[in-house]
Amino acid sequence: MLLVGLILLATVFFMAASAPFLFPQPPDTMMGPPLQWPGQYPGAPLGTDGLGRNILAGLFYGAQVSLLVGFASVTVAMVFGILVGAYAGYYGGWIDNLLMRITELFQTIPQFMLAIVVVAVLGPSIQVIIFSLAVVSWPAIARLVRGEFMVLREKAYVQGCIVAGMSDRRIIFTQILPNAMSGVTVMSTIMIATAILMESALSFLGFGDPNVTTWGTMIGMGKNNLRDAWYIMTIPGIALLLTALALNLVGDGLNDYLNPRLRSQRGH
Repeated sequence: MLLVGLILLATVFFMAASAPFLFPQPPDTMMGPPLQWPGQYPGAPLGTDGLGRNILAGLFYGAQVSLLVGFASVTVAMVFGILVGAYAGYYGGWIDNLLMRITELFQTIPQFMLAIVVVAVLGPSIQVIIFSLAVVSWPAIARLVRGEFMVLREKAYVQGCIVAGMSDRRIIFTQILPNAMSGVTVMSTIMIATAILMESALSFLGFGDPNVTTWGTMIGMGKNNLRDAWYIMTIPGIALLLTALALNLVGDGLNDYLNPRLRSQRGH
């Protein structure tokens, strides 16, 4: 599963990296007659949309946005979530109570609704979308890291570090955190897939950056031609499906690789 996921993910990365070279013109350029089906117009192998834009070019440029939003938002969420979870799990007491109550406050609000509110207030742009997705993603990481720290802080090697006079910061970031990262790594792949899907949903509803072409925007533009040109929505939808599938397969593969006991059980 890990190999299949990596191959699919590498394909998406190739699309994103090669987009400016394969399609020098912007993806919103009108390349031919509108509503040309795949294979019908030579300049657009996957057809054109209602405005005559090349769907294949939009697919390649949309991969750039999806990967940027997915990886950037999860990176920001991981940094903040790890800090909150690490300090809450290590110190416990009132620090844990305070940080977890704040975390639970964010978790009580539906993620997608909170993302819409943030984008609506700050304005639709790639930077705001990344920030909004990071805001709704960090609580899950914080709770996972907290649980790992609460278990690992009782281990003998941690107690030995405390007796040796090692500082709390050094114990947290050099002794405990590396041993807690396996679960965070697996979760991050799932969160990237979720962030990509949420960005597409925001773009579909009109909350995306109007200056860039995304898969969600392409799906949204094709909804008016669903009956007579369903390929406009289907092609970027398949791209979303395969990208999310690739990230989930990578997550499952990493989980097997980082958890030898689970790998041996699946082998039997």
